[in-house]
Amino acid sequence: MKAASSVELTAIRLAFVRHGREALYSPRQVDIIAGAVLTRVHRMSLFGRWFVGLFLVCCALTVSAAPNDPFEPLNRKVMAFNDVADRYVLSPVARAYLFVLPTPLERGVHNVFVNLDGPLVAINQLLQGKPGLAAQDTGRFLLNTTVGLVGIFDVASKVGLARHEEDFGQTFALWGVPTGPYIVVPLLGPSTPLFITGDVFAIGTQPLTYLQNPYWRYGLRGVSVIDTRAQLLETEKLISGDRYNFIRDAYLQHREFLIKDGNVRDTFLDEEN
Repeated sequence: MKAASSVELTAIRLAFVRHGREALYSPRQVDIIAGAVLTRVHRMSLFGRWFVGLFLVCCALTVSAAPNDPFEPLNRKVMAFNDVADRYVLSPVARAYLFVLPTPLERGVHNVFVNLDGPLVAINQLLQGKPGLAAQDTGRFLLNTTVGLVGIFDVASKVGLARHEEDFGQTFALWGVPTGPYIVVPLLGPSTPLFITGDVFAIGTQPLTYLQNPYWRYGLRGVSVIDTRAQLLETEKLISGDRYNFIRDAYLQHREFLIKDGNVRDTFLDEEN
């Protein structure tokens, strides 16, 4: 398995512990069940796998303290507004987008936008003191941009250059900057002051920022938003219970998971040892 798969496996194991199922299965049986789950998950789109991973992490991790959410009443109102906008505008457009585009073309467009994050990832790897990974992600970006035709084809993954997720929010958090309270931004969704600041810094690393033609620049940004929403259509059914609490906890725990590079304790490994 690749490193990402081992992280997903750990999340599934921890989910068993969190929900009191560890007594029903041996570690070996859990591995078999997790393997079957991951086989199905890895057939999904990249963003779909990310969302399932987020769901598993949300199930697996135990929050040590109440979420920093002093603006919950306001956040819920903003989320309700966002949900209406999504229901009547963004979601229908995303469904039409998937209906019109053949699957290979839709996958290629998605790969292009994933590839455009290459400079952002490489820069933050370097700022986090990981020059080896920065060089790897730079090579991945260059290979996919050239041989992969601007990233339509993910050639880098096929030659062993795995994709990573790094951004300025993670870097600032690693440097010790507090994340601040949870907030829901109109039309943009969950965030915190730290990650909003990181997103502002990220604008300078995005190739689309330097397109001279504003129609191309904003048009492609719009397609990127639609593509992101389209990737979530199949996986949003995983949300259960109080929608606000689920999304808030999943977002905050996923961000913490990324900041720690997936370093969560595997109690099943402790048991085996």
